[in-house]
Amino acid sequence: MINSIIKLRIFKTPFFIFSPFLVFSVIWTLVCSDSIMDGDASKYLHFAQNMLHGFYSPPAPNINLSVGPGYPLLIIPFVAFNLPLQSIVLLNSVFYYLSIVILYKTLFFVIKKQNALIVSLFWGFYYNLFDSMNNILPETIAPFLFSIFLYFLFKAHFSNNGKLKRYLFFAGITLGYIALTKIIFGYVILFLLAGSGFLLLFNRKSVNYRSGLLVSIVALLTLAPYLLYTYQLTGKVFYLGTTAGNNMYWMSTPHEKEYGSWFPEPKPIKDSISLQEKKSVDAFRQMEYNGIMTDDQNIPGTDDYIRRNHLNNFKNILKLSGDKQDDALKQIAFKNIKEHPMKFIENIFSNMGRMLFNFPYSYKLQKPATLLRIPHNGIIAALVLLCLFPTLLNWKQIIYPIRFSVFICCMYFGASLTGSAESRMFSVIVPILLVWISIVLESTVNIKWKFQKNE
Repeated sequence: MINSIIKLRIFKTPFFIFSPFLVFSVIWTLVCSDSIMDGDASKYLHFAQNMLHGFYSPPAPNINLSVGPGYPLLIIPFVAFNLPLQSIVLLNSVFYYLSIVILYKTLFFVIKKQNALIVSLFWGFYYNLFDSMNNILPETIAPFLFSIFLYFLFKAHFSNNGKLKRYLFFAGITLGYIALTKIIFGYVILFLLAGSGFLLLFNRKSVNYRSGLLVSIVALLTLAPYLLYTYQLTGKVFYLGTTAGNNMYWMSTPHEKEYGSWFPEPKPIKDSISLQEKKSVDAFRQMEYNGIMTDDQNIPGTDDYIRRNHLNNFKNILKLSGDKQDDALKQIAFKNIKEHPMKFIENIFSNMGRMLFNFPYSYKLQKPATLLRIPHNGIIAALVLLCLFPTLLNWKQIIYPIRFSVFICCMYFGASLTGSAESRMFSVIVPILLVWISIVLESTVNIKWKFQKNE
C-alpha cells in the first residue's frame, strides 16, 4: 500500500516537490505579520477602495497616480468583502510558491532536469524576496507574472504554428499586466514595440521578430485602457504615473553625502531642529549608549539636513499637486543633472548598489543585515557578468525568447537606475536572469560534481 502511494504521480510533480516553500512562506507571513502596513501598503488599499467606488484618481488638480492599477485590481475582492489584511499577505505566499513551480516548468524546456531543479531551488531560497513577503506590496506578484510570461514565450517557441499565436497572445497580456503592476514596464513595452518593428523592416520573413512585435502590440493594447484614462485625466499622451518626477528629483541630488535615495518632502519649521527631532536625537544617543539599535535608523538631525538642502526647492512645489507637481520636480531634476553630471553618475552607481545590495542610503546607519544581500545577489551579479561575453558571442544561436527577455531586463534595469530604487525592485527580474544564466552556463560550462577516480 505504501509503495503504491509513493509511486503516485502527484508526488513527482513540481507542485508537490516545491510545496515545502509554500508551507514555510505561509508560516513566515503569519509569524512576521507586524509590518503588513509598511511602505506603500496604504496606497494600494486606498486605490482598491477608489476602484470600488467607480474611479481611480481624484479629478484635476488633485490627480494621484502614484501606483499602477494592476495590484489594486488584484486585491479588490479582499477589500470589497472586508477580509483581514493577513489574507492579502497570504496571497504573496501563493504567488511565490507558484513562481517556483512555473520557473521549473519553464526551465524544463531548455536545460536538463537536474539543473532545472537546482536553479528553481536557488529561486526558492532567494530570501531577499521575503522583505516584501509579509507586506501589501506587488514585489512578490511581479516575479510570478514574469515566470508566467517566460513560460508562454517558451511554449510559443516550441509549439507548432497552430498554437504559436495563442501563447504569444497570452505572453503579451501578461507583459501588459506587468506594466499595470509596475508602471515602469510601460516604457519598456514602448521600446520593445519600436525595436521589434524596426528589426522586422530589415528581415520581414523573421518569425522571431514577428513574434516580438505581436507580444509588444498585445501588451500595449492591454495597457491601453489605463493610458486612455490617464490621457483623459491629464491631457498627456502615454502618461503612466505621478511619481517619476519625485524619484528623479532625489536621484539627481547634487549634495555631498546624499546618494540618490528617496526621502519624504521636507516640511518647514521655525527652528533648525524641532523638539520632536531633539527627542529622537536624545533617544538615539540613549540607544547607542545602551547598545540597542533599530534597523533603518537615520543619523541624528537627518530631517534638518534634508530641509537645509531641499526645502527651498519644495516651497513652491508643495503648493502644486498631481501631474503639475510631477512636472515641476522633473524640471529641477533635469537642471541638477545638467549642472552636476558627474554627481548624477555617482548617484547611478549608488543606485546600482541599492538595487543589488540595499546600500548605500543617504544619512542611514550601517547595519549587519545588509551583508545578507551579498550572497544571493552577489552570485547573480557575478554570473551575469560571466554570461555577457558568451551571450554576445553566440547571440544568434541563443533562442529568441531569451534574447527578448534579456532585452526587457536591460531596459528595465537601465531605466530603474535613473530613479531612486531599492533592492526589492531588482527581485522582479531575477527569474528572467536565472533562466538566461542557466541556459548559457549549460551550453558553455561542463560541471562535474564528483572527482574522477585515480587509476
